[in-house]
Amino acid sequence: MTEARNVLNEKLEICCSSPVTGYYRDGLCNTGGMDFGLHVICAQVTAEFLDFTKSRGNDLSTPVPEYQFPGLKEGDRWCLCAARWQEALEADVAPPVILGATHARALEVVSLDDLKKYALTSS
Repeated sequence: MTEARNVLNEKLEICCSSPVTGYYRDGLCNTGGMDFGLHVICAQVTAEFLDFTKSRGNDLSTPVPEYQFPGLKEGDRWCLCAARWQEALEADVAPPVILGATHARALEVVSLDDLKKYALTSS
């Protein structure tokens, strides 16, 4: 198995461990064959983005205890679906991203230039 790479072609960094994120709930925006949503963009969510994604049927702000999901609040980091981030970009509500923690497969859906425009400068 090869080491996961980020969009900068470096070792994939941890996105967030509190709340624990990632398709595999290991803190990484890693992906695999069953991750049909491609949860690969590490973003620091904003209130605008949370409202936007809720309006699209994906409520990330409400806790779901049966899945150990605490609900997100503004400022939390989370591995987002690449297509949802692109959709948010087109609606002018894309949250900032952490390039070092964003999986290289994000580039199948979004451009590196767009990701860089929304990159946080410090982690």
